[in-house]
Amino acid sequence: MKPVEYIDVYDRDRRATGLIVPRETSLAPGEYRLVVHICVFNSAGKMLIQLRSKDKAAYGGLWDVSAGGHSRAGENSAAAAERELFEELGISMDFSRTDPAMCLNFPGGFDDYYVIDRDGDIDSLKLQREEVDTVRWADAGEICAMIDSGEFLPFHKSFFDFIFEMHKNGLDFFRK
Repeated sequence: MKPVEYIDVYDRDRRATGLIVPRETSLAPGEYRLVVHICVFNSAGKMLIQLRSKDKAAYGGLWDVSAGGHSRAGENSAAAAERELFEELGISMDFSRTDPAMCLNFPGGFDDYYVIDRDGDIDSLKLQREEVDTVRWADAGEICAMIDSGEFLPFHKSFFDFIFEMHKNGLDFFRK
């Protein structure tokens, strides 16, 4: 049996309330959780995507961004991103001086998206088999086609247009 993971509960201003609950807990209105996602890009401008394990309760057997998950109790966003990237893909990276590229709110939580560059042989990654079946590189068009076919998590396709454009422009959207 998998051990229980605990998360911090936040208020709408992203301040920890001091309440710590099991990750599976349904939060009350006005309570929020923190989730992180890491989008790994190579020098060819493709994103590393992962096929979630078929055994996962949520979206098992569907493709997703490179890595991600809930922050654990006591973790900040950067620490959670560092842990998730290492746990799921075996990639060690210090996120202590890395800010999320964007922060999105969803009902009941906050999604922090990190965009990083990393080339390398994907066959050498150490995949966490309970979480990830396989990985591959994909461009925005491939991901959008996978969304249309139901193979990818049900993101809005415009999200990937945006994140690929962010990556291409060095996360600088304000033209001078």
